[in-house]
Order: sequence, then structure tokens, then C-alpha cells
Amino acid sequence: MPALDLPHLYSGKVRDIYDAADGRLLMVASDRISAFDVVMAEPVPNKGRVLTAMSAFWFQQFEGIVGNHLISTDLADLPAAARDESIAGRFMLCRRADMLAIECIVRGYLTGSAWKEYRADGTMHGASLPAGLQESDRLPEPVFTPSTKADSGHDENISFERAADLIGRDLAEQARDVSIELYRRGAELAAQRGIIIADTKFELGIIDGELVLADEVLTPDSSRFWPRAVAAGIDTAVVRQTADP
Repeated sequence: MPALDLPHLYSGKVRDIYDAADGRLLMVASDRISAFDVVMAEPVPNKGRVLTAMSAFWFQQFEGIVGNHLISTDLADLPAAARDESIAGRFMLCRRADMLAIECIVRGYLTGSAWKEYRADGTMHGASLPAGLQESDRLPEPVFTPSTKADSGHDENISFERAADLIGRDLAEQARDVSIELYRRGAELAAQRGIIIADTKFELGIIDGELVLADEVLTPDSSRFWPRAVAAGIDTAVVRQTADP
């Protein structure tokens, strides 16, 4: 990645974040790939551009449900010090948001860490589920299953009540309702293209007192996608080998 002439704020597993002044952030998606909090040595060429294009698409699709932090993906809109052609297609110029202290996960299918908990205790994030469910079964309704944001190590799955304790009940209820509606809309659109969104993680924050969608949206880094033909039973082993978000 190029060294941009802007104050560097943070580098995550995939994204580098810069201060673009006037309450704006520049988020640049690299080609780094990570799994289970480990960044791999081998990048995936143009992965950052794919992630950025997908997020920009979904931000636009969801504008009728909730606002978002995206200002522009056009290089001409960046501060002059950041107009580097090498980041074209892989950046988002965004409004700075105060992020919620929880991950807003929605699950439509029983898999990953939720399946592990159900198999052991018959619950998902502490809430009881019907008996007899199998791995990768579709849940009766999409379920909001928040987690903490760990500074190090893995995030912790928590109940809705615990999320309400962390961010306040009114905000937790708003985040839950928005997240489930986003999942429903996204899953419906993906299904029309032969894709199942088994579960996903949304990042929500506050800008000027308004709850907004931020960071990345429905990308392979934040979601579990299944080909519908595979999920229908052609090869369920492939479905069950996907990584937990």
C-alpha cells in the first residue's frame, strides 16, 4: 500500500484508516486476507477493490432503511495529498462515526459458533432453539445475535440483554431491528442470484445523533455466502466447511 500524505490513524487486519480532516475518514482496503484473527502472508490480488465495490453497492441498496457513513469512492473527491492512483477503487471517503460497542450479527442459518453452542446446550447466544435442528439448517426467522468487540483475541458471543447493558436498551433495540431488516433485504436480493447469505455482521455507529451503517457491508470478510445449489444438498460438506464470521 502507498504511504499517503495524511495522518495515519489505524491499520486493521485488512483496512488502513487515515484522517481526511473536517470530520472525515479515508478507509483504504488492502489485499490482505485474514482468518480467525490471523493475517496471512499471501495477499489476494485486487481483494480490496472487490470489498470496496461490494460495500458501496450495499450502502446504496440500503439507503431506504438506514443512513450510512459513505461520502464518495471518487478519487477526485479526496484531499490532494491522498489522490494516489494506486488506491483507486479500494477506498471509501467517509463521515466519522461513533461506533457501537457491539458487533451486530444476524443469523439466518444454524452454523459456525452458533451451531457449536446449539450442539452443546440447545441454545444460540443463550436463547433456546427448537430441538432436533441440524447443522446449516435454516432458522425459523433471522435472529440478532450480537457479540462484543474484543481489543485482542476473539469477540465474545453475548445475549441481547447483555448488549442492552452495554449500549442501552433503546439503542440495542434499534440496532437489532435495523440489522434484521438489512439482513432480510440483502438475503432476498442475493437469493434472486442463487446465493444464500447464511449470516453476516453489520457495523453500526452514530453520526449527529442518527444511527448509521458503517465500515463494510455484506462482503466475504463479514458474511458467510453459500451457493444455493450446494445448500440444497448437492454437497453439504462444502457448506459446512465455510469459515465462521
